[in-house]
Amino acid sequence: MSSQIASLVARMDELNEFDREPVHEESLQAAKRFAGLFAGEHVAATEFVIGAFFVLHGVHAKDLLLGLLLGNFMAVLSWTFVCAPIAVRTRLTLYWYLRRIAGPGLTLIYNVANALLYCILAGAMISVAATAIGLGFGIPTPSLNDWLPNSVPWVLLTLTIGIMFTVLAVLGFEALSRFAGVCSPWMFMIFVTGAIATLPALGVHPNLDNLWEVLTTKVWNGKPVEGQEQFDFWKIACFAWFANLAMHIGLSDMALFRYAKRWSYGLFTLTGVLPGHYLAWLCSGLMVAAVDRSLDPGRMAFNAAGLAGVFCVMTAGWTTANPTIYRAGLALQSVTPNWPRWKLTLYTGLITSVLACFPVFFVRLLDYVAIYGLVLMPVGAVVMVEHWVFPMIGIPQYEAETKGMALNRKVLVVWVGTLVACYFLPLHLFYLWLPGYFIAVIAYVLLNLSRRTA
Repeated sequence: MSSQIASLVARMDELNEFDREPVHEESLQAAKRFAGLFAGEHVAATEFVIGAFFVLHGVHAKDLLLGLLLGNFMAVLSWTFVCAPIAVRTRLTLYWYLRRIAGPGLTLIYNVANALLYCILAGAMISVAATAIGLGFGIPTPSLNDWLPNSVPWVLLTLTIGIMFTVLAVLGFEALSRFAGVCSPWMFMIFVTGAIATLPALGVHPNLDNLWEVLTTKVWNGKPVEGQEQFDFWKIACFAWFANLAMHIGLSDMALFRYAKRWSYGLFTLTGVLPGHYLAWLCSGLMVAAVDRSLDPGRMAFNAAGLAGVFCVMTAGWTTANPTIYRAGLALQSVTPNWPRWKLTLYTGLITSVLACFPVFFVRLLDYVAIYGLVLMPVGAVVMVEHWVFPMIGIPQYEAETKGMALNRKVLVVWVGTLVACYFLPLHLFYLWLPGYFIAVIAYVLLNLSRRTA
């Protein structure tokens, strides 16, 4: 038995994900891999929650349709023109590239924070998947007001699902993209068919002549449920843009785009955000309206599509938690440089599974997504400035690397200072990141102007 375990560990150690070096030319991936990966990642279990929350926050139908269109368009542009070009040019993960800029000490702090935030996000996806499986086993699922685990069976179920999800994340990029590519078309079909199946229960006539009336009076009617603030066009647009802020503006998706042959592969994020962050959010809104605005993803999906809906919630959680756990494992590479990536990913997945037992991470998902992106945003701004702006204005790059600095204090000042400035800005949480980004960019340039060469 011990020899078999040793053999398995040896084979896992041979999995090369280019954790600490540029991706080799022969390992670059075809365009279809990215189309499948993003489609699977963004048609996710959390879409059942986010789309439902728009209904609970009392949005108007017109604001939702147009706001999501604008916000998602800006997100695709951010991936394409900010994240992908840096990844393709360096072929490095953000976590390893940042060492040259911030120094290993600060990179360690950032990577631990990044990994923890990713674990919480993946944990939310596992929690949502557990609501679906819990329905089949008669296990009570947390309500909108539950922050802590509500039963031992819920904890055991969530831990089991988390371990299942972790196994695939251990296998690396190619396995993730293959799995997502197979699952995404089916998941999207369930979202759409489930939404259509709820229309009669909402009172839509067979000929659809009253469809818009039902949507504007029974679904997105501008009336928030008790305890929820109302969202307008700009809140919706900004949320759609920053829903993946850490991945595009924050540059975490360098981990994926370093495998791309061209920076234009960033446009393939459209295969994820259009079906996932537009149509799936609309579909889940219909589903929650059909169950009297009760936020229970498993019940919503079962009511709309039966057992197929339940399996859709579970699979959607799987395809999204996988790359998130994968990113968290990569983020920890600089903390434990002698550990293989697969082992770190395994431990990261186990931590994520424990966090998933706490429903607070998905019942407060909108606020968490906003805070999570905001915390990581200043570092993305620093890397962008270092990579593109410094060569244009004559400031030498990679001060930490060239001077052997363990911690670049200028990066730390910008990171902490930007977050402090955002805290005092009299703006809604959803709006803070955009002025914060410009604050970080300007501050980092000003702090380095004294190093400008003639």
